Amino acid sequence: MSVTSERCFLVNVAGRAGGRPARASVWLEDGARARRGGQPSGLDRERITATAVRLLDAEGLAKFSMRRLAAELNVTAMSVYWYVATKDDLLELALDQAFGEMLLPPEDSAADWRDQLRALAGQYRAVLVAHPWVSPLAGTFLNIGPHSLDFSLAVQRVIRHTVLPAHGQAGAISAVFQFVYGFGTIEGHFVQRCAAAGMTQEEYFRHAMSAVSDEPEFHQVIRRSADLMEARGGDTVEEMRERDFAYALETLIAGIEVMAARG
Repeated sequence: MSVTSERCFLVNVAGRAGGRPARASVWLEDGARARRGGQPSGLDRERITATAVRLLDAEGLAKFSMRRLAAELNVTAMSVYWYVATKDDLLELALDQAFGEMLLPPEDSAADWRDQLRALAGQYRAVLVAHPWVSPLAGTFLNIGPHSLDFSLAVQRVIRHTVLPAHGQAGAISAVFQFVYGFGTIEGHFVQRCAAAGMTQEEYFRHAMSAVSDEPEFHQVIRRSADLMEARGGDTVEEMRERDFAYALETLIAGIEVMAARG
């Protein structure tokens, strides 16, 4: 559960305490809607959620609506509401389905914690890049769906193997996965912008750099950025990005090793 999600949870609890109806999460409902089935529409939550994920991938979060989803399913909007109470509930379900794409290490894995951490970071990044709508939703909802909880538990198990003191483990998780969240979010949005512009990442990057290079006030920044790009190597945008991600992650792992030794 993210810090933002924890705050959302506290706000929802406060609302209940004050007598106002509030829904903290679709995962905290009584499950009645999830059990409904056999309706004339032939729908179920799994089909609705899978279609929502496809629409979010194709059209983005801003254009997503229950009416648009119903049209894609060839049913009425009211048919969809039979299975999910609100649009937010459906977005939570879609978010957890995206988290379910990650391959997690087994509980009894004997692999070194560093390798497991690299793998988890890479899986999380891949989800953020493949589904740019995931990052805003992950910062909005509680992230307590079954797949999200499996991911959180896997991360906690790996961090425990670092031998960091208990009071530092949450900070280590934040250091690594807040980094991955930011990196993957920016990368996903860049890929999305390239696609919207009808350009490859290389074409978009060259076009942007050329446009900025024409402005005198940016010359110093561009020159220093070019020096950094040459030093880190890589012939393509993707290669440069991979080097950046790997180096940053290794820096964080090295920091965890140092802090564990101090502990």
